[in-house]
Amino acid sequence: MNDTIVALATPPGVGAIGVIRVSGNNTFPILNKVFRGKDITKAKSHSVHLGTIRDDEEIIDEVLLTLFKGPNSYTKEDVIEISCHGSPFIIQQLIKLLLNQGARLARPGEFTQRAFVNGRFDLAQAEAVADLIASENESMHSAAMKQMRGGFSDEIKKLREELIHFASMIELELDFAEEDVEFASREDLRKLINNLKHLIRRLTESFTLGNAIKNGIPTVIAGKPNAGKSTLLNALLNEEKAIVSDIPGTTRDVIEDVINVDGISFRFTDTAGIRTTKDTVEAIGVERTMAKMKEASVILYLVDMQAETRKDVDKEINFIRELNVPYLLIGNKLDEAKPEIKLQLEEHDALFISAKQKDNLENLKSALKELVSLDSFKTGNTIVTNLRHYEGLMATDQALNQVIEGIDSGISNDFVAMDIRNALHHLGTLTGEITTEDLLENIFSKFCIGK
Repeated sequence: MNDTIVALATPPGVGAIGVIRVSGNNTFPILNKVFRGKDITKAKSHSVHLGTIRDDEEIIDEVLLTLFKGPNSYTKEDVIEISCHGSPFIIQQLIKLLLNQGARLARPGEFTQRAFVNGRFDLAQAEAVADLIASENESMHSAAMKQMRGGFSDEIKKLREELIHFASMIELELDFAEEDVEFASREDLRKLINNLKHLIRRLTESFTLGNAIKNGIPTVIAGKPNAGKSTLLNALLNEEKAIVSDIPGTTRDVIEDVINVDGISFRFTDTAGIRTTKDTVEAIGVERTMAKMKEASVILYLVDMQAETRKDVDKEINFIRELNVPYLLIGNKLDEAKPEIKLQLEEHDALFISAKQKDNLENLKSALKELVSLDSFKTGNTIVTNLRHYEGLMATDQALNQVIEGIDSGISNDFVAMDIRNALHHLGTLTGEITTEDLLENIFSKFCIGK
């Protein structure tokens, strides 16, 4: 952590400019050796300086240096960002020169890791930086921004502070065991733990939504063969992603792609048509369809209004209802629909489209958005989007259960204190009060090198 590190902070490849980031105690002395312009060791923080970077007398590039003196920087160390021309050759030569002057290449996420270690923010906020960079829509951006600004961390800190207070009182009782005094009311502790469990439950239940926001809401397009599922996927994507044919059973495997609908990512899955078949390969596809439907957050169920009978439609509606998964009933092939089938579907509040003609797709997208509940997200409630956080909260909840069981069974104070410390440990790993080298390496290795 005492080394001065360097890395390209912009994407590799040819561009108008490239930005090279340098951080560490020797940042200013190293740059001062190769920069020709103002003496940057005497310059003010948060200032920009034009000059050239040279290898001896050979000019490598004309650059802008942006200076950030610690602790008023991202890493809380001395940081300089070099804005140079975006030639891969120039960038390579500049980084090579800085390495020769004593810097070393940064590891993935090392700038953010230093920011965490130096107290710039906690571990949960550091992880949100990666989510913010990876955000592809408004919902992902908003969730990452709330976490980076401390929304999740604030909730965890409140939990931990209240639990620490009771833990300290019980620890104090151990010091006065012979006097048989009680500093921490067991009834108050029980109430606190129940309140904590209620908050943890709210956070863990939000993970389903948070995971959907982060990775895309699992949305399955289902129906009988030739209902128009692949045609609908292609229409939504505006590309020929899935093979379309009049031959029933063309789609035999799962086809996936992500579509952004007004700031929400939906991970659409086109599936094999649902029917009984003796074809071994198609039968496997139908099995996968059923599995995907049960795992989905939303199902778009297509009915072929040209080919179906009223009896078959009734069976399909009963089938989709019994899955207990939110769904939209969609009548397809509107331009060729049988009047009696359309009337039957109207009684079940179906949407009507022509996937082939791309008719009424905007109405379908609007209905899909309304079906997905983002109320808790829109009202500013904390949403858990990280699997590590979810698992940590579940482990904390289990530890709190042990505290309650211990109180109910009348175990000694040292065992109650041990169970509380166990809960505190799990909470501490979420925000980084408690860390291991392996944990940090696992988290920051997933970052890009320049962040």
